[in-house]
Amino acid sequence: MSARILDGKKIASDIRQEVVGEIVAMAVRGIRPGLAVVLVGHNPASEIYVRGKVKACAEVRIYSEQHAPAETSTTADVCALINDLNRRDEIDGILVQLPLPTQIDAKRVLMAVDPAKDVDGFHPLNVGFLSTQRPGLVPCTPAGVMEILKRSQIPVAGQHAVIVGRSDIVGKPAAMLLLNANATVTVCHSKTRDLSRVCSQADILVAAIGRAGLITRDFVKPGATVIDVGMNKITGNSEFQRLFSGDSEREETFRKKGSVLVGDVHPEVAQVAGALTPVPGGVGPLTIAMLMYNTVKAAKMRRGSGQGLVASGQQIGG
Repeated sequence: MSARILDGKKIASDIRQEVVGEIVAMAVRGIRPGLAVVLVGHNPASEIYVRGKVKACAEVRIYSEQHAPAETSTTADVCALINDLNRRDEIDGILVQLPLPTQIDAKRVLMAVDPAKDVDGFHPLNVGFLSTQRPGLVPCTPAGVMEILKRSQIPVAGQHAVIVGRSDIVGKPAAMLLLNANATVTVCHSKTRDLSRVCSQADILVAAIGRAGLITRDFVKPGATVIDVGMNKITGNSEFQRLFSGDSEREETFRKKGSVLVGDVHPEVAQVAGALTPVPGGVGPLTIAMLMYNTVKAAKMRRGSGQGLVASGQQIGG
């Protein structure tokens, strides 16, 4: 048995095309959605992520601008910038790239974002909307997970979903979205006893713990759907051999680059799972696609043209 591979790139491309259709329709009424990205200081990984987001905006015709306060900025400095962006009507979405420098209070900064422009879905008001099934902006990665399940025709209602990881960014909102879709949900974390036994009961297993290859075949019920949210860089040879021994393609990449990407799911899980998202090319592309979706959704909600996007005859997102 070999798992069906769920193609995140294809699903993300479909969503982007639907978003373009919405933007074209809005342009007829003189509206162009706008996204402001705030990147404080010079974190190399964050800079790569921001470039990807700005590039995606250009591809789907969203207006974007990047703000780069100095590494030495204070919490008050960044909040003042956020307040200015809150007041600008042409800016529909505000994204603060995390992590922030240590002297900045990230919670205060995120609280400063107008909930109507909170395209990351992190503001407590949007968290409350999600938990009470009211229209709002939903965190991009968990929303992308739901789109993968829906567009791959994987049943959710009545299924037992187990989430490994309880972060505010992925684990908790993913649990709420699955619960809202009528799954029975178990959330696991570092203090969960007998983790492999709990995971092996899942019909849908979402791995979002940030530990390379933690989920091995013993964690997975035969035929289960496994969604791998992890993105870990492997640089050590012993760790590479544990995960990819005998994989000639990955060995070539490792030899050339000195590193290779792996999720939280061990490659051997493909032998037992019924369906599996790859890393890279699984959940990752959906995160940016859903950011584009959220920016358009925020524009439509703010400008009084409905609370959801309807494309290809169905509403997408949450």
